[in-house]
Amino acid sequence: MNYIFYFCSTETIRAAMPYNKENMVNYGFVKVAAAIPQVKVADCKWNVSRIELLIKEAEQQGVQMIVFPELSISGYTCGDLFAQRLITEESEMALMMLLNNTRQLDIVSIVGMPLGVNATLINAAVVIQKGKILGVVPKTYLPNYKEYYEQRWFTSAAQLVETSVRLCGEMVPLGTHLLFEACNTTFGIEICEDMWATVPPSSHLALQGAEIIFNPSASNECIGKHAYRCSLISQQSARCLAGYVYAACGFGESSTDVVFGGNGLIYENGSLLAASERFALGEQLTVSEIDVQRLRTERRMNTTFAANRANLGIGAATRIQAGLMNSKELHLTRRFVPHPFVPQGTALNERCEEIFAIQVGGLAQRLHHTSLTKVVVGISGGLDSTLALLVCVKTFDKLGLSREGIVGVTMPGFGTTNRTYNNALALMKSLGVSIREIDIKAACIQHFEDIGHDIEVHDVTYENSQARERTQILMDVANQVNGLVIGTGDLSELALGWATYNGDHMSMYAVNTSIPKTLVRYLVEWVATHGVDNDSRNTLLDIIDTPISPELIPADENGNIKQITEDLVGPYELHDFFLYYFMRFGFRPSKIFYLAIAAFEGIYDRDTIKKWLHTFFRRFFSQQFKRSCLPDGPKVGSISISPRGDWRMPSDASSAGWLEEIEALK
Repeated sequence: MNYIFYFCSTETIRAAMPYNKENMVNYGFVKVAAAIPQVKVADCKWNVSRIELLIKEAEQQGVQMIVFPELSISGYTCGDLFAQRLITEESEMALMMLLNNTRQLDIVSIVGMPLGVNATLINAAVVIQKGKILGVVPKTYLPNYKEYYEQRWFTSAAQLVETSVRLCGEMVPLGTHLLFEACNTTFGIEICEDMWATVPPSSHLALQGAEIIFNPSASNECIGKHAYRCSLISQQSARCLAGYVYAACGFGESSTDVVFGGNGLIYENGSLLAASERFALGEQLTVSEIDVQRLRTERRMNTTFAANRANLGIGAATRIQAGLMNSKELHLTRRFVPHPFVPQGTALNERCEEIFAIQVGGLAQRLHHTSLTKVVVGISGGLDSTLALLVCVKTFDKLGLSREGIVGVTMPGFGTTNRTYNNALALMKSLGVSIREIDIKAACIQHFEDIGHDIEVHDVTYENSQARERTQILMDVANQVNGLVIGTGDLSELALGWATYNGDHMSMYAVNTSIPKTLVRYLVEWVATHGVDNDSRNTLLDIIDTPISPELIPADENGNIKQITEDLVGPYELHDFFLYYFMRFGFRPSKIFYLAIAAFEGIYDRDTIKKWLHTFFRRFFSQQFKRSCLPDGPKVGSISISPRGDWRMPSDASSAGWLEEIEALK
């Protein structure tokens, strides 16, 4: 038998690949909108004219899916007029007008209307695109308490037996089990009160595959209700690991007994992306982008999501395929902060307080378990060792131990500057810990002689010898005093492998191991403003302003730091950004690059971002062997590189795929 082998390029192979939802355009972002039109109660033609204008405006903005409020064609506050055939028939005629006038548009629209189904009337959400009706979703939970009387007019979806309905001259799918596939994602619909139920329909829709939930609503305003409503949407989007787009009635609805504020809200997995102005008199279009790739990553990592579906015996939904859309260039409206590990405003203080408490709690447990009353910390006058020392001080205070049991060791070397040396001594003195000074220069010179290394050659051997000498000293001092060596290295350094193997890479308990570099300075600053004396505060503030450096290369002629870490490995704010989206969401380099360009606009150009992105992935893969044998340390946030915690990666994994994608970036 003869075999014929065909060889083709990677591009050819990719072009021939079958459609895959993961091969999304626009990096998995779906542009959505919540529209709040003006209405005239019971004037269906006028209402549809306003809906049509907002649909066309959204289309021009690149919106792919848009939702309008509950009963938006007729108005929600029609009351007993819903029993009039004129309303239902005019609603259908208005819908036909809307279909005709939007038949050239790709956008998927969700509008609300009263709809007769045989002998019943339902509160319906109608999904339309390109002049066609894709399906109709009836409301399940009809509020009939306090100011609500919906059961007076409408029948619940739970009482329907029909699975289709004739609307605008055609039979279309009907039911709460409908899922719509459009824009490379799947969405479902629940209506207003449905979300307030103990088990909302959206919970089942999400387990059946819905990644975005749309909610046409008519929730009125009362004192405190808005905050509660937002908390419900946030919780439901987080519980479902989904996007949630909410549009509620606004100006124009009857104010006979209640007032509607016009809420357009867009959430993604618990986080608010965009919100409308409440009580606005004009029409509003609230637009944002939901990252479906991110949601899928969350669901894949959270295996409870799949287990929940199996335990509940969730059946298959009816899937409806929307028409194809012409691809458009993505213009992001949502903001991506350059420092994802660092919250803004008062949340930063809360984050620092909680992280510091976790660090202290972890070290306290380790000391309690070992029955030790001494720790040894290498103090360089830099940020990381400062934070580790502060954690030790707080832990000893909490345990009622004397601070003299904290042995701070400063170890001047060839690159130590007066600034860091003096800060190290001043900080230890002001905090009342035991101080030891051990100069490493003589020991390193002897070592260079022993191994035949030229002291004038400032290479990796020159640098690492100093780091290992310092670690040996700390370990031996810990044996002397019967204490623990406290590690100072942070998450960012571990990600880049910016540590000497069996040098500063090693300790007996590492309190900073899952704290990113961009957050370390804020933690030190937080401690400086919370509970230390003026001497300590002044030293801490100067340490914060000191350039980051391992100080392994001699200082310049003016005695200033010559070896700046970020000049060598790149800006830590970029690396922390790359790390967050790589580890937290599993994004490809191309998407991380795209997000970084948006986040760091005006700060770094494309070439700079690409350069350091390549460095990040090259180092991350090549340095895994250091992370495979990390000392114990507490996880404090959503990311940890501990082999016993979040990250289990083979040390000999290939980085070729990632680096090739980066090299191809334009």
